[in-house]
Amino acid sequence: MNKDFNILFEEKKLKDKLFKNRYIVAPMTRVSAVNNGLANERMKQYYERYAKGGFSAIISEGIYPDEEYSQGYDNQPGMANENHRDAWKPIVRNVQAHGAIFIAQIMHAGAQSQGNPHRSHSIGPSEVAPKNDQLAFYGGNGPFPTPRKMTHEDMETVKKSFAKSALLAKEAGFDGIEIHGANGYLLDQFLTDYFNQREDEYGGTTQNRIRYVLEVIEEVRKAVGEDYIVGIRISQGKASDGDHRWALGETDARTIFGELGNAPLDFIHVTDEDVTQSGFGEGSLSMAAAAKTFSSLPVIANGKLESPQKASSLLEKNEADFISLGTSALVNPDAPNRIREGKPLEPFDFKSIMLPQADIKSHELTKELLRK
Repeated sequence: MNKDFNILFEEKKLKDKLFKNRYIVAPMTRVSAVNNGLANERMKQYYERYAKGGFSAIISEGIYPDEEYSQGYDNQPGMANENHRDAWKPIVRNVQAHGAIFIAQIMHAGAQSQGNPHRSHSIGPSEVAPKNDQLAFYGGNGPFPTPRKMTHEDMETVKKSFAKSALLAKEAGFDGIEIHGANGYLLDQFLTDYFNQREDEYGGTTQNRIRYVLEVIEEVRKAVGEDYIVGIRISQGKASDGDHRWALGETDARTIFGELGNAPLDFIHVTDEDVTQSGFGEGSLSMAAAAKTFSSLPVIANGKLESPQKASSLLEKNEADFISLGTSALVNPDAPNRIREGKPLEPFDFKSIMLPQADIKSHELTKELLRK
């Protein structure tokens, strides 16, 4: 192994969990569950590839927490009931048996839902539809509908669903949970100025717009206890609006990451188109550096980090603690092993992996896991 990359293979602890290196699989929607939200054998094989491939940890695809308004896609897995919990158990055990830590990402789609058999409409902080059309490779078609504005009662229900789902994930054996506060899903909608046009204590200033996110974090922490890993994912861009940036730039970053740093969290997972570049205009901090600087929490960084030179530099500058790989992990499920052995990574092929639908393709599972 190139000694310049040693830092990528150093151990690090979160809570009582020892991560054997700094490589984590990023959460990626793969719409491959049974249509009632049950995880299945195909998903077990899919996650096993990463555990065998040398990743220290895996963050699951987004898992919906209730059988009301949270589901975002057809064939998305759930963690809304005991049957969902039990379907995940063998997958979790299998990942852990190969030496990887497994973290469940809990996700409420809100207004960005494009496939939910439980409800005929969506909900969001305000009656504002997502920009652009639904994602065809996740089974969507045409514009997003306008959601119903959430009442305070709705908000309490959703908070409880996050907490219940987190507890079910803990019972399923997951080592921790990541609250999805990124990519334009419900919690990010509360944080986003144009999605959130509320005139109550949850709208207006950035401080108000992050209030609901903080309440969800508190509810989840109470449910799972102090000793369980709880983190959050944050981004500026969205699945429906990739170009979005926070209106106040680095000032917003200081407020958002500062508030999250005071919340009962164990990590912040940031994602950007290129997480090493200025995130808020020329000369500004990157998303990773801003999260690290303003929160003082451990940071997982995601976004164009397939180069080990680039990834190790980010860690050496103390702008992140872990590196998460997304699309590059899809085609290189053994990426850490390959990098350790000095072997090149295969390039990501969007057409073969994401089209016509972004599900788990059979060729992904039949490909040799640990290529020589």
